[in-house]
Amino acid sequence: MGVFEKVLITGEEILEYIPQRTPIVMVDAFYGIDDRGQSRSGLTVRGENIFVADGVLDECGIVEHIAQSAALRAGYMSRSRGERVPLGYIGAVNDLKIRFLPPIGSRLVTTEVIEQRIMNVTLISARTECDAKTVAECRMKIYLEE
Repeated sequence: MGVFEKVLITGEEILEYIPQRTPIVMVDAFYGIDDRGQSRSGLTVRGENIFVADGVLDECGIVEHIAQSAALRAGYMSRSRGERVPLGYIGAVNDLKIRFLPPIGSRLVTTEVIEQRIMNVTLISARTECDAKTVAECRMKIYLEE
């Protein structure tokens, strides 16, 4: 079984790895980190999601899902080292391309790669897909509290 074929963290356990709390939780699965450093997380779009309007997840929800995917990765790495889960803040979003807004019931899967890390600033690239179609892609700069 490959790294991304099995869910490692799901349900309420997600809350142990991210600082966000309901109703702003925008990840519901973590599939792990592969040997190339790519991480993968997921979200099922539900009607009660605060970023759902007119039956689709809006742009803010997609960006927040990408940011929380990065938070989940950072939390997973920190917890694996016995450290606390860090707080992070979006510093910048660049090259954002949103191809479509996923409807309620869609399963989003986001793959992220760390491009650069300098002190407490991390630059990631991310691609979010739904049914093998690209929903969005971007680069994001994230500041982690120390």
